[in-house]
Amino acid sequence: MSLSAPALPNPNFPSQPLERQVPAVDSDPLELTIVMPCLNEELTVGTCVEKALRSLRELGIRGEVIVSDNGSTDRSVEIAEAAGARVVHQTCKGYGNALRKGFEEAGGKFVIMGDADDSYDFTDLERFVVLLRSGADMVMGNRLSGEIKPGAMPWHHRWVGNPALSAFLRILFRTSVSDSHCGMRGLRRDAYHRLGLQMPGMEFASEMVIKATLAGLTIVEIPIVLWPDGRNRPPHLRSFRDGWRHLRFMLMCCPAFLFVLPGLFLTVLAITAMIIALVAGHGMYDRALGPNFLTGVSLLSVTGSHLMYFGFLAKLYSHRMDHIFADPKIAWLMRYFTLERGIMFGLGVFLAGLACAAPVLIRWIQTQGVNSPGLWILGATLITLGLEAVFGSFLIAVLELKHESQRTA
Repeated sequence: MSLSAPALPNPNFPSQPLERQVPAVDSDPLELTIVMPCLNEELTVGTCVEKALRSLRELGIRGEVIVSDNGSTDRSVEIAEAAGARVVHQTCKGYGNALRKGFEEAGGKFVIMGDADDSYDFTDLERFVVLLRSGADMVMGNRLSGEIKPGAMPWHHRWVGNPALSAFLRILFRTSVSDSHCGMRGLRRDAYHRLGLQMPGMEFASEMVIKATLAGLTIVEIPIVLWPDGRNRPPHLRSFRDGWRHLRFMLMCCPAFLFVLPGLFLTVLAITAMIIALVAGHGMYDRALGPNFLTGVSLLSVTGSHLMYFGFLAKLYSHRMDHIFADPKIAWLMRYFTLERGIMFGLGVFLAGLACAAPVLIRWIQTQGVNSPGLWILGATLITLGLEAVFGSFLIAVLELKHESQRTA
């Protein structure tokens, strides 16, 4: 289907109401719902609705257009209704909130979303519908592999922001999506309900891709054209604020990358450095790798252990609270974890630290001098890590109390 240039925005569009959409009946259900989030888009929302309805008629698809109004104070609602759209109202501000409201009101088997600013071509629906009919769960538009018209996207979005954030998302979640923030995409309505999307703002776009990937949905990308929007005001998107919202959401969805890997790296590096320094004869005040060095790496090891606990607790929480983030590795680990085993492990580390520190402590009592400060620091570090393991096990057990009934007594 050929792509046509957007019609020029007209604040008075349309002059005559289009034919109203016929409500669905059981014998003839809707196949497609087109959802447009809208906040003060009176210059373009009518054009977008007209294009979408015209495309439905030309393709012979039984469908509807829903404009999800997010608190417009201009004539957006009036124009959208006059153009033939069904307008629903979302009082909670935010791009994600508006889209979720539209999806929840949708009656079609498939849903295609796109902005109401006339930057996406709503006459280009056929390719999305064909792929959805063929079994794809989600069809993503790809602006970066398609065509971006002059003035349609700022250079730092096109060459820096979108490629970098999309690449980071691919690394963390092993997805093939290369334009994860494209606002035109289609999906099966039953697939949407499986995802349990929650994010209120622009990060909703990342959440959809992340959860669809983790849920094993079939995702297909197609190149599309991005046109300059028809607004006479700045866009709602704020580059750095919304870019940070996407980045922080990705990190929070991947505790292994955010917490566990840095924590494991710091702990192993620090403990290894301490042992090598002591074996090599360092650890004394007159040596290069003396107590100051060992105290520093000791703090690094404790910091690393904290990060690993944070990461494990975050993974456990997401594993229990959201089926999309259920992790087989966490499930396997929790089958073998008991409070008693955690306590025994912590006590083992504690006793190893005590074995290192006890001779130094005895010598100090006898002579009032610390003859092996490095060994003392290593012992104190292991004692700290052991106590942390004991009380960390209690914390995990507290969080798992409501799942105790699933264990074998």
